Amino acid sequence: MDFTLQIHFFTAFVSCFKVYAQLIHLPKHPGLKVLATASHYWPLDDVDEIHELWDQIGKRPGYVNGSNINIVEGMVNKGIFLKGDNGDTFLHFGNYQNSCISDPTLCGPEGITFSFFWKNHEAESRYAVSSGGKVISNGFSVFINPFGGYVEFYTRGNNHRWKANIKVPGPYWTHILFTWTKTDGLKVYINGTYSVGDTSGGSVIEYYGDRDSDLVIGTGNDRTYSHYITGAFDEFVIWERALSPEEILLYYSAATGQVLVSATTPGGSEDVTSTTPTTVSQHQQNRVCFLRVTAASPPAVLSQNDEVQSSQDPRSIPVLGFLKALPNRTIPHNTANNLTQAFLKSVEEVLSSPGLPEQHSTPVVSGLIETVDRVMEHMATNLEPSPNSLVSLGGTSFVADYSLMKFPQNYNLPHYRFPTRGKNYISVPGEAFATQSQTTVVGLFYHNMHNYYQEISPAKTRINEAADFKDHKIQVASCLISLKVEPLPELSVNLSGAPLIKIVLTHVLTKEQQEQVMNQSNKVFLYCAFLDYSANEGIWSNKGCVRSDGNASYSVCLCNHLTNFAILMQVVPLKLTFGHRVALSTIGYVGCSISIFCLTITLVTFAVLSSVSTIRNQRYHIHANLSFAILVAEILLLISARFDPGTLPCKVMAVLLHFFFLSAFAWMLVEGLHLYSMVVKVFGSEGSKHLYYYGIGWGCPLLICVVSVTSALDSYGEVDNCWLSLKNGAIWAFVAPALFVILVNIGILISVTRIISRISGENYKVHGDANAVKLTAKAVAVLLPILGISWIFGVLAINTHSLPFLYIFAIFNSLQGFFVFLFHCLLNSEVRAAFKHKTKVWSLTSSSIRHINVKPFNSDIMNGNKEGVTPTKMNTWDKSSNSANRIDLSAV
Repeated sequence: MDFTLQIHFFTAFVSCFKVYAQLIHLPKHPGLKVLATASHYWPLDDVDEIHELWDQIGKRPGYVNGSNINIVEGMVNKGIFLKGDNGDTFLHFGNYQNSCISDPTLCGPEGITFSFFWKNHEAESRYAVSSGGKVISNGFSVFINPFGGYVEFYTRGNNHRWKANIKVPGPYWTHILFTWTKTDGLKVYINGTYSVGDTSGGSVIEYYGDRDSDLVIGTGNDRTYSHYITGAFDEFVIWERALSPEEILLYYSAATGQVLVSATTPGGSEDVTSTTPTTVSQHQQNRVCFLRVTAASPPAVLSQNDEVQSSQDPRSIPVLGFLKALPNRTIPHNTANNLTQAFLKSVEEVLSSPGLPEQHSTPVVSGLIETVDRVMEHMATNLEPSPNSLVSLGGTSFVADYSLMKFPQNYNLPHYRFPTRGKNYISVPGEAFATQSQTTVVGLFYHNMHNYYQEISPAKTRINEAADFKDHKIQVASCLISLKVEPLPELSVNLSGAPLIKIVLTHVLTKEQQEQVMNQSNKVFLYCAFLDYSANEGIWSNKGCVRSDGNASYSVCLCNHLTNFAILMQVVPLKLTFGHRVALSTIGYVGCSISIFCLTITLVTFAVLSSVSTIRNQRYHIHANLSFAILVAEILLLISARFDPGTLPCKVMAVLLHFFFLSAFAWMLVEGLHLYSMVVKVFGSEGSKHLYYYGIGWGCPLLICVVSVTSALDSYGEVDNCWLSLKNGAIWAFVAPALFVILVNIGILISVTRIISRISGENYKVHGDANAVKLTAKAVAVLLPILGISWIFGVLAINTHSLPFLYIFAIFNSLQGFFVFLFHCLLNSEVRAAFKHKTKVWSLTSSSIRHINVKPFNSDIMNGNKEGVTPTKMNTWDKSSNSANRIDLSAV
């Protein structure tokens, strides 16, 4: 056979991997009939000078805003690539005011359907498609941010919204289609398959959504066009009716070049019909290949002459029969290089194709990895040798960096490393090579294959250590690296012996994975693993490998065999023992009950003594508001334990708890600011600060809660307890303000403590009063409960290794109300003196003694001033040097 024909033969088989192969001699696809019923259709490849869009069905013009775009290879023919904020580019399809597109309620019972292909190329995507109306109109939007995305419809006539969360598309063509009807609500289909929906919806504010009725791709629809997307779009279609799931699948299979085929087995007359969309292509010898990418099977390359085995294990790795068609003779260097590049380019197209379902991509990718390894091994074996020198072929592609080497017999190879540079490599010691014969080495460093292994069940691996935590998924934490040597190197059976293969891999972690690793409440297990194909499917195993060194950023592995290697990571949250959970729960219940009782007495005491002048001042108003906020928060906390997460009462409790705990922190901040104004820097009058304090104490928490509830109502009372969700960042609506208050109050406490320490030291020098030194410690003890500094123990109690901090946090914070009562009511000299005065007044009143001389209420007695001593805030301030800086320490 002519060698040129062999190259064409190989290329034809490689083309079987392409998902969108050309359809040869097939009848008209039924999905095209679905497209013909559309109301509007923009192919996005028929663009007049890249600045005009044309609706082929609705016969309406649009335009491309900006010039920073490209025409790229699309999903069907061509697509449009928008270059984001730098180009200020977007696609404008016209104005659709008072139509079904901008007002879903005008669609009638038939509903509406939107469809487009999207290849996302940025980390912070924003609006993809947006349409809206004026205040009384309705609309829809597709929104993406770095944490996720959603599709929503909203009808402002009745202030209603339907919303469904979707996954952020990656740098590969993804088909997004969504339908809406009044009866069925919103349904979202990703790559032809139903993904998520919202049948009932919820209420929104009157002015929710976009204001304008323009139909736009690539930017927000608010007439300001402030953000723009970087990504490619193709095949934008609108049906003014809701497509059925069958129609959606038909259209998707037609758009992606897939058909429903019937194949007849050579050995019989019975037809075997596949209901899975199957890609068809044809090579130069008129043989037909099929690439079947299903939800459960890897790509299977079948010849027209091959029998379709219906009993084949759906998870089995494809039989690489097409390798027999590859050139089974020596291949010149240039030819091998061209074939390798062409093959890896075809693999890239398979990986970027929407025919590869993300949720079932693991067996497909495992099959592709084995296929790549086998093809590259075949290439290296048939690479034209050199009698006395090594032959090497290397390069890089989107799929992988690769190296093919052929060493002659008796070649002195002291050590081999692949790649030769970089932090990731695999090395083989020279004594492991059999130099008596010719040696071939194939190295592959895959760039993105690890991204397709999202979550691996420990039960589906051969890693015994991971099976101990079967409820916690495994993730691939590094790139995959592969090395094949023929003949096999002579390695030690014992992992403590030598020689062994050394693999060094840096960890490639997402932001979420990095947070999991850094969170000390998690225990992280790292495994040196490989894909084991001994059972005809790629299963992760760590047999014959051990992790010998490394840290959170890299791992060093030693193995006694060669194959595909990667670092697997399993994150296991550390849990408290049952005894500690019971103890902490008991402390919480008992402490909260005591605090509720004490805070009630505190509020009653302040109310009864409110007529006494010293208790009427602003400081005790602040104490009373703080006590009330803590009292209500702790009562709600005890009640909320009776409700199940996900119920309406639990959601209401979560909102109320959020508000009152924020209010408690806000009044702690007010306590700190008031203390600062009284001790450190005196400014203004009490009356002038009254409204500011109430605005901070009640207004700021209300504002934060309104914003949080409006934007993330689904995050309240949904998981584990009646509180904010920890998964989607909503918890920061409480944590951020709380941390701010703690940090501010710590600064205020330090400033006040320094002043008190200085005064105490001067008092000791002047009067020799050693007891004055104790004032600092007493002041700190008194101020801690009202400033909330004890909440810092909650930050320290982040794992079971900090169990003492966890108990300290539980004790001090559940008893916060008790400490407020103890230091600012029961042991407070002003309160006690006021109570004695009030008791004396009651006694005299009840005895009907009207003309007795009652000694006036003297606040100097409460402040500890003796008779005959000039009343001052503190006797130490008689020094003339300090007369200009007199400070009110009664707040302490």
